Amino acid sequence: MSPKLHPIMFAGTGSDVGKSIVAAAFCRIFRQDGYRPAPFKAQNMALNSYATPDGLEIGRAQAVQAEAAGIACHTDMNPLLLKPQSDHRSQVILNGRPIGNKSAYDFWGSEQRGVRTEVCAAFDRLAARYNPIVMEGAGSIAEINLRATDLANLPMARHAHADVILVGDIDRGGVFASVYGSLALQTPEDRRLIKGIIINKFRGDMRLFDEGRRMLEDICGTPVLGVIPYFKDIHIEEEDSVALAQKSFEMQQGKVNVAVVMLQHLSNYTDFDALEQDQRIHLFYTNNVDDILKADIIILPGTKSTLHDLYELRRNGCAQAIVKAHREGAAVLGICGGYQLMGIEVCDPHHVEGDIDRLPGLGLLPVTTTMSGEKVTRQVAFTMPTGHEGTGYEIHMGETRLFGDAESRPLVALHDGRKDGYVVDNKCMGTYVHGILDNAAFVDFLLQPFGDKLCEGGKSFDYAAFKETQYDKLADHVRQHVDMARVYQILNS
Repeated sequence: MSPKLHPIMFAGTGSDVGKSIVAAAFCRIFRQDGYRPAPFKAQNMALNSYATPDGLEIGRAQAVQAEAAGIACHTDMNPLLLKPQSDHRSQVILNGRPIGNKSAYDFWGSEQRGVRTEVCAAFDRLAARYNPIVMEGAGSIAEINLRATDLANLPMARHAHADVILVGDIDRGGVFASVYGSLALQTPEDRRLIKGIIINKFRGDMRLFDEGRRMLEDICGTPVLGVIPYFKDIHIEEEDSVALAQKSFEMQQGKVNVAVVMLQHLSNYTDFDALEQDQRIHLFYTNNVDDILKADIIILPGTKSTLHDLYELRRNGCAQAIVKAHREGAAVLGICGGYQLMGIEVCDPHHVEGDIDRLPGLGLLPVTTTMSGEKVTRQVAFTMPTGHEGTGYEIHMGETRLFGDAESRPLVALHDGRKDGYVVDNKCMGTYVHGILDNAAFVDFLLQPFGDKLCEGGKSFDYAAFKETQYDKLADHVRQHVDMARVYQILNS
């Protein structure tokens, strides 16, 4: 049996410094070394979420980390999830279940103590089952004005008796100031918890930072455990959508060009990670009318605000472009909120999403959707039109009603006896199933009308095997540049 290790927390000098990826790497490393690790993030703010095997909801990043650790995800890994609905309000999900839409000021003012108790209890349950717990902080540990309400960083590390590793991003510049300042602003008690520093996203010749590493250790009095080079050849699902609009949108010959419509409230964009790695496909995100009209396949993704995004699609001309592109031969696929957008209309009589009562949809599918306050979250298995089986998950609000013979034309037959979605043909279809594009047989079905565009025909892509390879590559990369012997010494002391 592997010895009991302290929990380890990867805290950050700021947002987007790479905490999630580093935590995923350590989940895989500990698994490779014979331990049974599990990820934990007390509080996550993200529109990317995932359904657990027992039909509850957590942040997608913790589901990815659990996958790297080789275990099923659970709500104890992310007990508090905040899904932004505007600059001031979020849907609050506690222990996998929504408890309402709240402003940050009201939530932390009235409910903070009870939430902290729930979060700590989730950690305790997880720590009793796994070894070690790989914890991820949130944002920066130097937001001292938020210290009293901070659930995810040093207060959580104190509860967990965790060893904290501070992660700094050298690529954005100012790494000396951000690391030193983050440490200097801690209380003496919290400062003692921080046992090491990792510098992330280094570009260039590593030898050029040797002196910088020594200087950082001298001014901080804390060892630099590693300098991890920036990488582009390892593909791990991203937590943040910042880079989506930067993905190339120029059409490519010899591939099927797939446009994901860039909705303002786009959610669960990890639905498209498998397509990004498929060599037959050129995937891009856009809300440009001309780009949409040039695409072979148009995908309407999930959204946290269906009616608002439908209004915006009509305002900016994208709705009309999608309908025109389909009329001229493009395929259209809607997933979750995108499926709702493709229908005849979307109604919100009880103002679940906002103040819009109803809007006409794109009219591509014979369905209508009425928003409701009840959220559906579950993992599903299904049979496709081709007869192949697949898996995915549902996270949605709203009830979709089908007209005419639509009941006899589901996109997939769920193994629990239900039917999901609607298919006109393999150029027009919609579904509530997230992750449907992770199934190679469904992607083959989607690409079938465009086979003549592919160089040498193309081959099916095994996304599950690809992800396993990427986790191993990530672990190898981090091992090479982090002093793991010293990390184990810290966690054992």
